[in-house]
Amino acid sequence: MKELEMALPLCKRILFSMVFALLGSDQLLAEGHDPITVSHGYSFFGDLKYPANFPHLNYVNPDAPKGGEISQWGFGTFDSFNAYARKGNQASLSSMPYEAILTSFADDSTASYCFLCATIEYPESLDWAIFNLRDDVVFSDGSSMTAEDVKFTFDLFMEQGLPSYRAAVSGMVASIEVLDPLKIKFVFAKDAPRRDVIGLAGGIPVFSKSWFGATGTRLDDSTLEPFIGTGPYALESYEINERVIYARRADYWGQNIPINVGRNNFDRIRVEYFADSAAAFEGFKAGLYTFRSENSSKQWATSYDFGAIEAGHVVKTELPDGDLALAQAYVFNLRREKFQDPLVREALGMMFNFEWSNEQLFYGLYERVNSFWGNSELEAAGVPQGDELAVLQSLVEQGLIDIDVLTATAVMAPMSGSRQLDRKNLRRASDLMEQAGWLVNVDGMREKDGQLFSLEVLANSPAFDRITNPMIENMKSLGIDARLNRVDGAQVMERSRAYDFDVMNHSMRMSLEPSSGLEQYFGTKAMEGSSRNLMGFSDPAVDALIELVVRSETKVDLNIRIRALDRVLRSKRFWIPQWFKAVHTVAYYDQYEYPTPLPPYALGELDFWWFNMEKAAKLDDAGALN
Repeated sequence: MKELEMALPLCKRILFSMVFALLGSDQLLAEGHDPITVSHGYSFFGDLKYPANFPHLNYVNPDAPKGGEISQWGFGTFDSFNAYARKGNQASLSSMPYEAILTSFADDSTASYCFLCATIEYPESLDWAIFNLRDDVVFSDGSSMTAEDVKFTFDLFMEQGLPSYRAAVSGMVASIEVLDPLKIKFVFAKDAPRRDVIGLAGGIPVFSKSWFGATGTRLDDSTLEPFIGTGPYALESYEINERVIYARRADYWGQNIPINVGRNNFDRIRVEYFADSAAAFEGFKAGLYTFRSENSSKQWATSYDFGAIEAGHVVKTELPDGDLALAQAYVFNLRREKFQDPLVREALGMMFNFEWSNEQLFYGLYERVNSFWGNSELEAAGVPQGDELAVLQSLVEQGLIDIDVLTATAVMAPMSGSRQLDRKNLRRASDLMEQAGWLVNVDGMREKDGQLFSLEVLANSPAFDRITNPMIENMKSLGIDARLNRVDGAQVMERSRAYDFDVMNHSMRMSLEPSSGLEQYFGTKAMEGSSRNLMGFSDPAVDALIELVVRSETKVDLNIRIRALDRVLRSKRFWIPQWFKAVHTVAYYDQYEYPTPLPPYALGELDFWWFNMEKAAKLDDAGALN
């Protein structure tokens, strides 16, 4: 099968090159008659939406005025502006000052477009790529960005970056060569997945080599001195655990290029910190900050009746969200022996009653998460058919999955009744625990080999208490010594990094064209040292499927393999899937405007919304803001 896969790409890549030519790229012939594409962007599947000479993005208001401030809230504490280290608690929006060579758009999220570069060059083989950098990019200290900065940054990430990143990209880049001050060449390893390489090379932020040299700053240390970047915003001021303010740079190099027309409209972006969500909501009611994305269904349904709403000072609205459903869940720490039996995990998952929670706690606002690619065509459904079945059959033949997967319906979250404790699910869960050897002792508790089954759900948000505690009570009915341990954000961060937990909340954000990034969530190589693979998940079938996904040569093959991967991941039951909603629930003081319709993959309040001076003056006159 692998040999067949490697024989297919040639004609397909020729087709992709033809598409690029139609979109405004050029073809050259390198030595040896190897066709070279020169383009303003890159998509492996050849579907760039924007031509080289586009005037502005389709979803922005090109006439949006500049000025004003938008403010949001941050949770807990911070002690660092380094977004790329495991040490410290990073401040909100700490990656805002930085830009990468390539970027994507909110209506074309799977393609990459030149941002800090003018063009990309690459051969049909994708053995290398040359980025021809812009000659007008400058850092916030006024120094020019060059190819030396790009090489330095890549080397820095490989030396001092997150272990999960280094594990994912190690061996993919064979060498980097600075050809001249504005031209840099990446040579890719012979066996590196070709779909990943250009996005990988162009996707990291670019730092100043001279600044790091002068300051001695390390990428793997926390720091309250942010690195200098090329981005439109830079840190203006901060007060530890109280607020952070970013200001739009008056000397920003890219303010007039087509990509940025109608974007980066606010003069200042402010983040106000609160100890918990309840205090944050009171701060919003009092006008201490001006924009709130509401994640509490209870507050959304019952608490937006305060004075500023009644006076018309605050807009409460639901805006469409066409993105993938976030794979949000309680996850088990598979490093602990008691969670290694899938029967145990299935039993515990039955103790979360979503239907009761949605009716009694969520006011019917949510849908159940069932898939890692929910709200899309990539979600596995029903019994495997056709090409997906063939992919799974090959894994069966290799002894990587059970043959039952071929005839089984894709795992769905258990359905529950209208009572908090569903008796039918309790009986089923009890049977599963007994099959796993966890029997009920004379005290009504689950015991195996003299050990009680105890479980701690680690959390830091009081907003989750009303959701988690009923699940805890249901687990107790199953004979589990279960409890909720709510600690502060710093402790959660420390314990999650040390993998010192039983169960905790986790969000796994997938993409429409996933590739090697999947290894950071589900790959064996990221089992340790990854903040994404909190579960400590490792499975040879999943490793094999990830490799197939990464090496997909057509969009059709990619989608088939993602559905197969989704099916297998769900069968492992390392999560208790939670909920999602297909809208953004937002409230803001009536001084902001946004383009309509919104793009499918971003709300964009900090990106392409803008400030209305006249409306803001009315709020000031009314004394609505503090």
